[in-house]
Amino acid sequence: MGQSDKEVVAHTKHERIIQYIDQLKVGTRLSVRTIAEELEVSEGTAYKAIKEAEALGLVSTKERIGTVRINRKKRDAVERLTFAEVADIVEGQLLGGAAGLNKTLHKFVIGAMELEAMRRYIDAGSLLIVGNREGAHGIAMEQEAGVLITGGFGTSDEMKRIADERGLPVISSKFDTYTVASMINRAMFDRLIKQKIMLVEDIVTYSRAVETMRLSETAGDFHRLVARTSMSRFPVLDDRGRVVGMMTMKDAEGADESQTIDKLMTRHPITAAPNIPIVSAAHTMTTEGIDLLPIVDKNRKLLAAISRSEVLEAMRYTSKHQESGETFDDLIRAGFAKDEHGGEDWVYRGRITPQMSGLMGTISEGVLVTLMVQAARGMIRELGKRELGIESLTTYFIKPLQLESDVSIVPQLLEMSRKIAKLEIELQDASGLAAKAMLTAQLIDPF
Repeated sequence: MGQSDKEVVAHTKHERIIQYIDQLKVGTRLSVRTIAEELEVSEGTAYKAIKEAEALGLVSTKERIGTVRINRKKRDAVERLTFAEVADIVEGQLLGGAAGLNKTLHKFVIGAMELEAMRRYIDAGSLLIVGNREGAHGIAMEQEAGVLITGGFGTSDEMKRIADERGLPVISSKFDTYTVASMINRAMFDRLIKQKIMLVEDIVTYSRAVETMRLSETAGDFHRLVARTSMSRFPVLDDRGRVVGMMTMKDAEGADESQTIDKLMTRHPITAAPNIPIVSAAHTMTTEGIDLLPIVDKNRKLLAAISRSEVLEAMRYTSKHQESGETFDDLIRAGFAKDEHGGEDWVYRGRITPQMSGLMGTISEGVLVTLMVQAARGMIRELGKRELGIESLTTYFIKPLQLESDVSIVPQLLEMSRKIAKLEIELQDASGLAAKAMLTAQLIDPF
């Protein structure tokens, strides 16, 4: 058996394991050893397949819980937590109900009341956060709710048995109730922030076929493909579906019709992973001057492709639809706005709040830089309808700024072409210039 034959066999085993995992019931626990024995493959092959299944969203591996078959995660429900994710957030230990780990929960109930009063607040799909009150654990089980036991306490074997029968997770955490609630709240808040960051995987259509070429095809095949599709750029795949090159009109220029693609293509092509932000893809396509970006997995196998027009349309959408969840940048610029009465000058005004202070009781230098960059970004967005990526930034801190000071930020455009913008930015308080910056930015196509 040659090397290529061995690769095909290994590839077939790998795909067989993924299909096996895909058919498992949600909530099923699995291990490397079990899969190796069931499918008669090596533990090394089983391990690699489980890791791939995790990347595909088929399974989830959590400390003290193990690897469990789950539903594929959807970003449009990112604000909903599963019981398994809650267990991970609070560093919890699973006491029972493993089959329900992948269920999403819709409400948290803190059990700081009498048992009968508690009953009216608990319903199916909720999670009761309570200490070592077994009566409360029983009420949660009756109402088809999960239980998070704080303070590191456990529960009885009877509660564990019921939890296993009904698929209702019972989790124990070493933290107190207040800390647990804060940890969960922080995790949900972070998810809201992530939700407003549009990723490549949010806009690609995996089911849509991508026009590709193979290494053994010829320049003649390329010209026929161009005529049929009206496109001029195609990923080149090897016999395992990996992107190994790009074939363009420039590559085919002057080539004999019988010349094979492997001799003409551009090697080491630019590709992207599906989990990168849209703005990163736009930046790459603009700087490299490409109209089609192949989307690949970690093994460089082709998953899909996106065009520059699709990326720009996505950026137009995100610029108009902001989700909730504030980042540090959002909080810093919250008190600043453009002065519409500033005449021909662009002026942003606001107040330095106590939250912006640094170690010495004056404004943090990092906050100052953020404010000046935000003013520049606002100006470019309004003037050129473009987003910018900072190429260089030189900052001068003239004097410290006191808290509660009213300040003005004045960006001045020195130069702007289709790809580059250069700005000078001044920040002033009542007594004059406090900071200054020289910024050079790369512009992303109009959105």
